[in-house]
Amino acid sequence: MVPADQGGGVMRADLLREPIAGLDEALTAVDAFDRALVAGLLRPQPAQAAGLTGLAHAVAGTPLAARVAEAAEKAAAGAASEDHFVAFAAARTALLGSVHDALMARVEEATGRPRSEESVPAPGGQQAANLLIAARSWLSDLARSGWQGIDHDVVSGSAHVVSAMLPDPGLRRLATLLDGFAAELAASCPGAALERIPARRWADLWSRAMLLTLPGAADVPMTGTAIGRLLPLGVDVQEHATAVQAQVHAVFEPADGAAPRLVRAGVSVPKPDTVVGAGLWQLLRPHMSLLAAVSEGRSMELTGMPVTPEGDLLWSDEHARPSEPADAFATARVALPTATDAVTAPLDRHPARIAVPVFLEGYSARKDNAALTFTVAGHSLAVDTDRIPTAGPLTPEAVAVSGACIGLLRWDAGTYRVQPLAVETTVRKKAVAIHAGGWAGGTTDKAGVRAEKAATDAVAVLRERAGRLLRK
Repeated sequence: MVPADQGGGVMRADLLREPIAGLDEALTAVDAFDRALVAGLLRPQPAQAAGLTGLAHAVAGTPLAARVAEAAEKAAAGAASEDHFVAFAAARTALLGSVHDALMARVEEATGRPRSEESVPAPGGQQAANLLIAARSWLSDLARSGWQGIDHDVVSGSAHVVSAMLPDPGLRRLATLLDGFAAELAASCPGAALERIPARRWADLWSRAMLLTLPGAADVPMTGTAIGRLLPLGVDVQEHATAVQAQVHAVFEPADGAAPRLVRAGVSVPKPDTVVGAGLWQLLRPHMSLLAAVSEGRSMELTGMPVTPEGDLLWSDEHARPSEPADAFATARVALPTATDAVTAPLDRHPARIAVPVFLEGYSARKDNAALTFTVAGHSLAVDTDRIPTAGPLTPEAVAVSGACIGLLRWDAGTYRVQPLAVETTVRKKAVAIHAGGWAGGTTDKAGVRAEKAATDAVAVLRERAGRLLRK
């Protein structure tokens, strides 16, 4: 069912502007705990102890109440154990999970789409207990030292744990997190010299890693299989200095006639820092035929494709083949409003994880001090143009003159924002669609061709050098 009074789109922006009860209080408790971690919990000062007590009060009346209250008391006395730090991580994660759920409930109201009733199975596997204990010990040392107290000796304590974990597939998720977290901390040492500390981010990483040290928490849930038609909506590209990820958001129509559902398919690859822009597709393309289908505006037929309860397709080209043409904007107008949103695993319930496909049209765009907003049925909605990748033809300028937009609804800095994936606009008096992933399968655009050639040359040189080193 599509909501009324949409201003020509399929989303009620007015609902996204209304306050959510309890949201500010939950985030205030999280922020207070994060500030306590900045100075460390070895010998907490009164302000830090108050932050710990505030976290305990925020989860009063929940199954965590007694454990977190005990942890706050022990930590205030400088006597917190590893189990107490786990309790803090659980309480913080639960609070942010409640924020996620409240924000998603409002998104469901605004889009009028149902949430999937499928549940994510609880983890229950067995893992190497000694390595998990070692990881928990290092994370506890971090909490005691605090971000201001980190130095290379403290940070390097993770190295032997990570190297022992990596060969075990069941521990690789935690190992990768610890490795990346330690590298980020090492690049910031000494903590006492930092002018700005990313308190929320580091507390997020610390809490997640701490909970993943619980046996079975990092287990991948059992997957099902997807048989039917995949209708791509757009591509989200996330680039870092040494890695790049492309995530395709799509509507999946099961062959058995069940309700369509929103799914994702992603591919991540390492990259040299010299490969940028459209050259990124050369690294991604060989690993996923779906990227070519997105660029060509085609659907795909899936047969036995593994899929998680959260709607993540574990992509394998052997389970997919290109099918008929499928216009993304036709999919957004016809199939998206009836597609069920995916469920979220308990540990993934975090405001930063919200990325919900939405469709807007009939809006007006306004630019104010470089910030772009859409006005939908008289209500403003911030546009996150910073997330538009340079690896495609979509630009902030094109978004500003567009009349329809497929995007991802996110929540950042206290407000909902839409990240454009594709827009409909007018170029030389002709209506055209411009996609962020328009160059995924190749391009004739001059700038794109130059970037692809530069990437080819850079990768060829690196492969030649790597081959020379291996021959020595």
